[in-house]
Amino acid sequence: MAPSVAAANYDSRPALRGAGLGGGGPQRGRGQEQPPARRVGVIGRRPAEVVREELPDVEKLGRRRGRKMDSVEKGAATSVSNPRGRPSRGRPPKLQRNSRGGQGRGVEKPPHLAALILARGGSKGIPLKNIKHLAGVPLIGWVLRAALDSGVFQSVWVSTDHDEIENVAKQFGAQVHRRSSEVSKDSSTSLDAITEFLNYHNEVDIVGNIQATSPCLHPTDLQKVAEMIREEGYDSVFSVVRRHQFRWSEIQKGVREVTEPLNLNPAKRPRRQDWDGELYENGSFYFAKRHLIEMGYLQGGKMAYYEMRAEHSVDIDVDIDWPIAEQRVLRYGYFGKEKFKEIKLLVCSIDGCLTNGHIYVSGDQKEIISYDVKDAIGISLLKKSGVEVRLISERACSKQTLSSLKLDCKMEVNVPDKLAVVDEWRKEMGLCWKEVAYLGNEVSDEECLKKVGLSGVPADACSTAQKAVGYICKSNGGRGALREFAEHIFLLME
Repeated sequence: MAPSVAAANYDSRPALRGAGLGGGGPQRGRGQEQPPARRVGVIGRRPAEVVREELPDVEKLGRRRGRKMDSVEKGAATSVSNPRGRPSRGRPPKLQRNSRGGQGRGVEKPPHLAALILARGGSKGIPLKNIKHLAGVPLIGWVLRAALDSGVFQSVWVSTDHDEIENVAKQFGAQVHRRSSEVSKDSSTSLDAITEFLNYHNEVDIVGNIQATSPCLHPTDLQKVAEMIREEGYDSVFSVVRRHQFRWSEIQKGVREVTEPLNLNPAKRPRRQDWDGELYENGSFYFAKRHLIEMGYLQGGKMAYYEMRAEHSVDIDVDIDWPIAEQRVLRYGYFGKEKFKEIKLLVCSIDGCLTNGHIYVSGDQKEIISYDVKDAIGISLLKKSGVEVRLISERACSKQTLSSLKLDCKMEVNVPDKLAVVDEWRKEMGLCWKEVAYLGNEVSDEECLKKVGLSGVPADACSTAQKAVGYICKSNGGRGALREFAEHIFLLME
């Protein structure tokens, strides 16, 4: 099913206002009434114009913003008023935005579209959820990869109050806005954090608020939404998913009532294939123009929804969602621009990957090491699947001890330059780097991890190695990490 969009324009105020806690979507469960709406667009068509009465004085609004408004902004401003009776949220004093309209000199600058991921450190459901590893990647890394690779944003930001989240965001190439304690509380809304961000970033015209807990987001979705905002003139676009679920009215305890169907006739229950289902917000993203956000909205004006594929619609709220999301992202997630090639060679560091790094020395000065049988099985499964497995170590390991493991793998020890040896093996087998995988755990493995097509480290690898890889195992070195990495290879090669 291809993604679809639909547009709507409202007489006075947008259907939904405010936003949820942390990095989520609009607040849930507040019972806010929806304003009457006139649907003026259908899927695949541009919305018709709507004639309104009692329009606000847009020229005065433009003067409050410190510049003359262009025709596009006039039309957008007339579609939204502030129902809360409070002044529109403005910028800090003395901050003026450069004109984007026809009044400027020379070539008109395109509107600045910024991706903004909200990731505070005080998550209650899952502590530091935003950087917890999901399928070997920090959760926030999945959406950052999609946003950066989409190529539609002039800037990609993470708004956080936590040092560890800041470090991970920078590792993935994002800029960081250190949010204040005032918008980092449990009671703070997404709108509060976005508004603060805009107050400090006067250059931004449009915000794409992407939820960190939607790891199956793809760049193509973001590219299509950016086109809707820039080319088709929408003020706000948000993501939805189609669901086939029958809803019934809730009965309060102690009340003698019977439940009533809300979206079906029980006497004529439709089959799934005979019913189009209903659209629900999935919280993956909310795009909105600056003027709308400053009025206190993420949805409003000339708005549209963007329907995402059901398999890409994943949201993580509680621990029980985690294993389900992990399986979904491994099958339907976005792994990068370059197409994954079939792995033909896996190189594994001996110390700290095949073994746990511990060395025992007997009374007669003989070296004793240990390994996990699960890892030996992983090597066997790889070889049966046509993947060559070779071992490498910078230490002068005892070849006699290693041969006694009976792993039947070619190995090189006392290697000062691991990259040179791996490159020699690659050329010997006639492979490109994308067909090579590497499992390492130390600083000496860094260059190999960055060069190969698929890289991994055990859970207890050094920080330098962890920063260089695409997959971090749950298991420690010598405790099943090699078997886990082998299964990851099999899953990607399906």
